[in-house]
Amino acid sequence: MAHEHLKADINAIDSKMPVEEEVLDLSELFKVLGDPTRIRILCALKNGELGVSDIAALLGVTQSGISHQLRVLKQARLVKYRREGKAVYYSVSDDHVHTIMSMGLEHINE
Repeated sequence: MAHEHLKADINAIDSKMPVEEEVLDLSELFKVLGDPTRIRILCALKNGELGVSDIAALLGVTQSGISHQLRVLKQARLVKYRREGKAVYYSVSDDHVHTIMSMGLEHINE
């Protein structure tokens, strides 16, 4: 009898589980966030948009290194950019990125 109750609970939980594609996408998101330089870039962009040279100077990383990391962040839809003449400015793509970063920092500082 208790076993049937447990089976019902498992079925209820299973129906709320994300589908496999969502699990894989979430795993990829966390892989992208697993790089310290990318985290530092997102922290720098938290307060507004910056150009590649500004980010490079701020973090002490080469412009090509920053450009590479920005491509990864852009592919993961964590940053967006806008052009102004020849200049390109990056910013976080939406409020979800702020929330992910804030919640992560809150979690590690508890």
